[in-house]
Amino acid sequence: MHRSENRILTTHAGSLPRTDQLIEANRARTGGQDYDQLLTESVVDVVQRQKDLGIDVVNDGEYGHAMSEDTDYGAWWHYIFDRLDGLGPGSVDLWNQPAVRSEPGHVRLTSFGDRRDRQRFQDAYTDPSSGISTGNLPPFPEFVGPIRYVGQEAVARDIANLKRALETTGASEGYLASLSPGSCARLEDKHYGDEDEVLQACAEAMREEYRAITDAGLIVQIDDPSIAENWDQINPEPSVEDYLAFTAKRVEAINYALEGIPAEQVRFHLCWGSWHGPHTTDLEFKHLVRTMLQINAGAFSFEAANARHEHEWRVWEDVSLPEDKLIIPGIVSHATNVVEHPELVAERIERFASVVGRERVIASTDCGLGGRIHPQIAAAKLEALAQGAEIASSRLF
Repeated sequence: MHRSENRILTTHAGSLPRTDQLIEANRARTGGQDYDQLLTESVVDVVQRQKDLGIDVVNDGEYGHAMSEDTDYGAWWHYIFDRLDGLGPGSVDLWNQPAVRSEPGHVRLTSFGDRRDRQRFQDAYTDPSSGISTGNLPPFPEFVGPIRYVGQEAVARDIANLKRALETTGASEGYLASLSPGSCARLEDKHYGDEDEVLQACAEAMREEYRAITDAGLIVQIDDPSIAENWDQINPEPSVEDYLAFTAKRVEAINYALEGIPAEQVRFHLCWGSWHGPHTTDLEFKHLVRTMLQINAGAFSFEAANARHEHEWRVWEDVSLPEDKLIIPGIVSHATNVVEHPELVAERIERFASVVGRERVIASTDCGLGGRIHPQIAAAKLEALAQGAEIASSRLF
């Protein structure tokens, strides 16, 4: 995993805007040779665009993860539905699942519709003119049988497409995003009847994807919003201690799934969810950072540019980053159409460099840009990220 040895390197958090042609092909569930060719060419194109915009550590834009709509906040998660056996159709839509109540000492996830942020701003979330309403969503699948990974062909295709794109464009380092066991285990369970068994089964399944990616010489990014986002999905609000005990099991599952994989081939992504909402019920980063650092990854990606979390760069004044670890803070936000000025980008980078060291900072986006902002704006944000990194590098090196 590259470090910022001579200048501040840049990357992004995963998803990038798809072309209309690729979205239509996903929507129609098109398969076969024509689709494979389209996907291969699209990945080469998106890697070239990243390189042209000044992004150093690239990925496939998550193009291999099925996305069928222009606006899709959940493609990072939905993709796994086609790669797991043991799933069956659900019967209740996302927002109308029955609420589950937590008790002191026993934290349990409630329904998505019972989120505390959503309840506090219920009018805004249900008003189509608010800009944050997600409308009605179809039922998600449920676990109805033993969980097994059956995505071998799909991940092999992702690997081959990214490696070809790296070779074609000359990009020096690439990664593929993969779902964490904890986020995988958030589906309704109608088979196991035990939360720990579901989590263990998801860890067993997802480790196959992690190993395939890293055995191919690529970096795997473990996407796990649940580490932070679960907090908002627990009612009533738990104590921080109970929540961290609940989260510790998710961290153990990640580390189990990563056994045997070198940490320098792993980056971990934490965020508070990608939806464009108020986020007043987010758990503060200071409560999560030490738990995050227990994950066996070489680098840690986290939101740091949006208005709810930008101030939290100061946690690194009190928390010691291990010498062999890197941070990948969000320097531009996915949650606003305003394009950050390169000078602001540079200032944000310099803050982190001042507390952990310049060589251990890779500048990134808060979260994935695909399906969240217009492609033209996404490109401008990545360009501003690269320009700001260049300014910061001139001051830091």
